[in-house]
Formats: sequence, C-alpha cells, structure tokens
Amino acid sequence: MGILEKLKGLGGRLLGIRRGVGLNTLRVGRWGESRAAAYLKQEKGMRVLVRNWKQGRDELDLVCLQGSVLVFVEVKTRKSAVAGSGYHAVDRRKKRALRRVCKAYMSQLPKGPRHFRFDIVEVISGSEGQVRIHHFENIKLFSKHYHWQ
Repeated sequence: MGILEKLKGLGGRLLGIRRGVGLNTLRVGRWGESRAAAYLKQEKGMRVLVRNWKQGRDELDLVCLQGSVLVFVEVKTRKSAVAGSGYHAVDRRKKRALRRVCKAYMSQLPKGPRHFRFDIVEVISGSEGQVRIHHFENIKLFSKHYHWQ
C-alpha cells in the first residue's frame, strides 16, 4: 500500500481529500492543473504565483500574474467532452466558495492588487493523448462595483 492510499485511509485530511473523492480523481485534477499552468505560462504569458492555495475548506487552483493583473484560476479537468462543460460546473455554490477564498488570499497580501479577475480553464483529455484547453477569461465572480480595499 502506497503512502497516498495510507493517507486516504486516514480520511485524507492531510492531503485535503474530501470524502467521496478518489485518488484517481485527485491525480486527474492535479494533472489538469499542471497542463493549465503550462498553457497559461506559454500561451498567455502569465506567471504562476501559487498552486493549490487553501483557506479552510476552500481552495484556489492557481493564482497567476498577467502584467499587473492578479488572476485567480479555477481548473476543471474532464476525461472527455461528453462529461459536461467545466465552465458550467462552476455553479453559484462554487462561486461563493471561490469569492471567499479570493478575498482571503488578497487579505494576506502586504499590498492588495489594483486589478484582479477570475478565469476558468477547462482541460479535456481526449483519446490517444490529445489534450484540448479552453480558457474562459474574466468570469463574473464579484459585483462590478466590488473594489479591494
């Protein structure tokens, strides 16, 4: 039995694994986050500042910098396009959690960002090793009148 399985047996608390989330799902998610990070660096010129930043039970997959804009990124990985849209998987409940964790992240910065936004990156693993990436920029997460202090 490997270390991941042993930790999962402990309830996964040390890895941040939620009940009902299998190790394969965790691996696929981490794989997708790596693909998304590489895409954002190479294709969009972003610098990845943080991966998997946690506050309580909430988590930011990626925190990036594009020019002077702080970009919070939710990554949705799918094994096929049939599994449903990653964009639509970020529902009201998930957005509420993301708002909380984005605010927590910004509150711990010595100086808050002047500009920030929220993006979704969907990574689809197709047959024969093909990978498709869809990047949805500037998704509405905060009200248009929201300003960080």
